[in-house]
Amino acid sequence: MKRGRLRVLLGAAPGVGKTFAMLEEGHRLQQQGVDVVVAIVETHGRTATAALVDGLEVVPRRQVGHRGVELDEMDTQAVLARHPDVALVDELAHTNAPGDDREKRWHDVEVLLDAGIDVVSTVNIQHIESLNDVVQQITGVPQRETVPDAVLRGADQIEVIDLAPEALRDRLSGGLVYPAARIDAALSNYFRLGNLTALRELALLWLADEVDSALKRYRREHGIDHKWEARERVVVALTGGPEGETLLRRGARIAARSSGGELLAVHVISQDGLRDAQPGALAAQRALVDTLGGTYHQVIGEDVPRALVDFAKASNATQLVIGVSRRSRLAAAVTGPGIGQTVIRESGDIDVHIVTHGAAGSRFTLPGLGGSLSPKRRIMGALVALVGGPLLTWLLVQFRSDESITSDVLSYQLLVVVVALVGGIWPALFAALLSGLTLDYYFVQPLYTVTVGDPLHLLALLLYIVIAVLVSVVVDQAARRSRSARRSAAESELLATVAGSVLRGQDALQALVTRTREAFSLTGVRLLDASSHTVLTTDGEPAADDRVTTMPVGDRAVLELHGPDLAASERRLLSVITTQIDQALEHNALAETADVVGSLAEADRMRSALLAAVGHDLRRPLTAATAAVSGLRSTEVAWTAADREELLATASESLESLAVLVTNLLDVSRVEAGVLAVSLQPTDVAEAVLPALDELDLGPGDVELDLPSGLPAALADQVLLERVVVNLLSNAVRYAPEGSRVRVAGSAFGGRVEIRVSDQGPGIPADRRADVFVPFQRLGDTDNSTGLGLGLALSKGFVEGMGGTLEAEDTPGGGLTMIVALPAAELGCEPGARDAKPAPTEETP
Repeated sequence: MKRGRLRVLLGAAPGVGKTFAMLEEGHRLQQQGVDVVVAIVETHGRTATAALVDGLEVVPRRQVGHRGVELDEMDTQAVLARHPDVALVDELAHTNAPGDDREKRWHDVEVLLDAGIDVVSTVNIQHIESLNDVVQQITGVPQRETVPDAVLRGADQIEVIDLAPEALRDRLSGGLVYPAARIDAALSNYFRLGNLTALRELALLWLADEVDSALKRYRREHGIDHKWEARERVVVALTGGPEGETLLRRGARIAARSSGGELLAVHVISQDGLRDAQPGALAAQRALVDTLGGTYHQVIGEDVPRALVDFAKASNATQLVIGVSRRSRLAAAVTGPGIGQTVIRESGDIDVHIVTHGAAGSRFTLPGLGGSLSPKRRIMGALVALVGGPLLTWLLVQFRSDESITSDVLSYQLLVVVVALVGGIWPALFAALLSGLTLDYYFVQPLYTVTVGDPLHLLALLLYIVIAVLVSVVVDQAARRSRSARRSAAESELLATVAGSVLRGQDALQALVTRTREAFSLTGVRLLDASSHTVLTTDGEPAADDRVTTMPVGDRAVLELHGPDLAASERRLLSVITTQIDQALEHNALAETADVVGSLAEADRMRSALLAAVGHDLRRPLTAATAAVSGLRSTEVAWTAADREELLATASESLESLAVLVTNLLDVSRVEAGVLAVSLQPTDVAEAVLPALDELDLGPGDVELDLPSGLPAALADQVLLERVVVNLLSNAVRYAPEGSRVRVAGSAFGGRVEIRVSDQGPGIPADRRADVFVPFQRLGDTDNSTGLGLGLALSKGFVEGMGGTLEAEDTPGGGLTMIVALPAAELGCEPGARDAKPAPTEETP
């Protein structure tokens, strides 16, 4: 019998819509005439999901007794007897009831597949066996129900049911995933935005790996042995010409073919290249690199191919993209292999792409100042003399006559000028001597001798030499000036690149050091403090046999360069960079000073606020207490017993208020100074919450309590925790709408115990939540009867002193929820776990 096909709907978290999508697929197949049954589905009380079950045939579940409890399980035998075309099986990772013939639901699915029944099933990423520990690290929740990776990888089709984390949290807040009583705990625990983002990325990466595995299986089954790159690190060589945009887009497409592909653009400034004819092209290409999500680099190298390959190898590149050569076949045959051929020969394991393009940009280089014409041009001049001289002689001999001597002399003079233009002075002198001797030997009487019988002939030879020297001097000076101008432009471009790295937001020191290493092809650069030689910034890995060159950076630091010796012109350029490094160091020093001044200004502001608050808030209870005591001591008024009792109560209340204010001020001082005394002990959350309710005289009509009996003890200072709860409750009660109740809930998650105090009040905008924890303010509240504005600041300091956190979140439906998270005194099972049967897969969080 043909084995059935397995289709798995994979989700990053509960509530993304896997079961919904499975039921929709069932309806679609049914409309196409396919025999579909619901083998088992878990709706978890979700109305929309339950509604989709209507219209589909549902195989009744079987009842399994365990410890006196009746549990519902999928009736595999009934499904086999019904033998539909497709069976919908929810929650592939589910653990069957103890005593069942098969332990896991995926075992039941294997039985259905073996019977030739196609299965559509669902599973969450946290239930994949290989990802179990990773998910626990992310969420803090261990998963006891898992599916082996081999089961999923053996599926015929895997589809990710994706939903943005923000959208999932909105669904949760709207009560579409869990009941209202579980929403708060779910939002603050398993369904944190960071958790959902990480789980979503994990699901997509796992599927990407599965696609890669499927690709390997395909290649193996079809006998494909050659290498298929899946993830790329692509280096694109830019010359600054208009073809750069074509190369960049081709490189970006190569990088995009694999997950995690990276694009790097590099521009090599060399001694042997030509200046870009379009100065703005390279700037536009740098902007295009940023748009494509790549990074731009600039390197100085005497040998362009070697510098390019070295950069690619240092960057661990897998692909190298260069433009096709502009040279003709004749030029390539004369001058030898070009940059492309050299790069291919030196690239090793790096694949090289030579891309054709419609436009050809000139290659831009950084020429040297030490010479004029390059050795290549001198060789070319000598070759022109050696090849052109004999060819010219053969041609002139064929048409030799007594009247042709003038044209013969001018022809050889033209040859000398051409050689001087190509190769400079030495090839020109060689051509002048050779042409003079040849002219005397073949065209001047007596023929076929080198005897100079006429002084005019000797004068002609001298004129040849003078013409060659003059022309070669002009060519040499022009080349020297051209190279100097190109070097100046290249230096300016390099400095602009360095400055641009800083302006684009990179760390100034790091950007300067990194560009220095890349530009001068160094193996390592270190920035050392001039006094203590402490390493401030390090870039690259210096080799053991590198030469070390040091450059002072003002009076602040020393720049240590590891690599080849730098030429004098390169040191001049480096001195400009060290000046920028010195300015960056000065900027950092000024920034540090500004931070210190800012801290002092903040402390001064705090003191001013403290004095202003003390001047008002302390004066009122002091005045009231003083007036009450003075009235009692007065002998001019005969007070009744009721009056005396009222005055004593006023004095007592004022002094108590004064004591609270002074205590809060002292506590703030201790928190700010970091000397808060904390005694951590295992503390029952209820023992801190109930006294707080008594202190504030709050009852069931004011507060709704949700403190599970199995809640682990928190590691906390009970006195401080009680004061934190008092502050949070007093704020919540104050802002809660009349007729509503404040909710206090406890939960355990990931080794931490949380206390959530929620109200249905106006809430606080997300961008102002950090301000509520700042002392001596109440978000613009001018009602001075509410105190100094220290309650939440003290609460945050107390909680952090106990090793916990205090955060503010929106209450679902409106309002503010304050969350106190403290370490659990002991790690154990989550409260409310059932002994009879593992919780359904969707309910695990």
